[in-house]
Amino acid sequence: MKTNFINRNSSHCSLLRQSLLLAACLFTAQAVAQANDAMTPIKAPDQSNAIELGTGPLPDAKAQESWHSQYGSRFVRNVTVATLTPFLPDASNASGAAVIVAPGGGFRTLSMDNEGWDVATALAKQGIAAFVLKYRLNQTPADMAAFEQEMAQMFSGTARRPPRPDPAEMATRLAPQLEDSNAAFALIRKRATEWKVDPDRIGMIGFSAGAMLTMATTLVGKDAKPAFIANIYGPLAEVKVPADAPPLFVALAADDPFFANGDFGLVKNWQLAKKPVEFHFYEQGGHGFGMYPKDTTSTGWFNAFSSWLKMHGMMQPKT
Repeated sequence: MKTNFINRNSSHCSLLRQSLLLAACLFTAQAVAQANDAMTPIKAPDQSNAIELGTGPLPDAKAQESWHSQYGSRFVRNVTVATLTPFLPDASNASGAAVIVAPGGGFRTLSMDNEGWDVATALAKQGIAAFVLKYRLNQTPADMAAFEQEMAQMFSGTARRPPRPDPAEMATRLAPQLEDSNAAFALIRKRATEWKVDPDRIGMIGFSAGAMLTMATTLVGKDAKPAFIANIYGPLAEVKVPADAPPLFVALAADDPFFANGDFGLVKNWQLAKKPVEFHFYEQGGHGFGMYPKDTTSTGWFNAFSSWLKMHGMMQPKT
């Protein structure tokens, strides 16, 4: 009996130790998650490859560009001068096609890693010349606490009533950003020979607000004329499809709090206009999944986009 008591007592101690260890691990994981969620000011990263687009400084800007980290990614806000950063593929597998990458962030910040540089790096590895557009942004408070509060209020309001500006409204509200995206297309075409890019095969992919800018560039842009476009978790309200509408790729998660509860008129209109369109509606993924590693099928969007580009002949040199 004494031996059994000792064994049972030892077993209870072992279970207690395991429980305490599990609790400690959970506490640590929660602490790490909370730390990653916090906006932490950081120094501006090296941007020596960035090229100013020549669209001038943002009018009446008071706050200067600043950077912070969140969710293990780097963000920039108060962008007053637009730039374009090339990510060129190795000459041995370059296809000649190019993509302008427009990160999102509600036109108040830009998710430069997750929706910009990481996307461009992955595209360049597949032979696509990628160019990250750091477009000018609406001004936000210089104080980090005030900025966090403003973002929380903005996204709370967006969740209740997703933004659905019509093309005319886009042209007015997004005037600086449209100027930047049009300048990006113009710069790539100007230096197409140097960058070994086919000027007729330049597309654009945008995330959230960047998706809105991609659609605005397509619908009301002057001379951009993208060869193909991708709308990644952006608004999907119906639009009037232009006669020269390019092929459209769309990816959205069903649990996206901003855009999954509306209609998918954009996709429907593209289809009714008999224009190429592909729509991936993932069960889970939330908003802003981008290139983050997640245990949801939404992580497959990039492979699907690559396959779509290949289907449209963008992975092979033009003959």
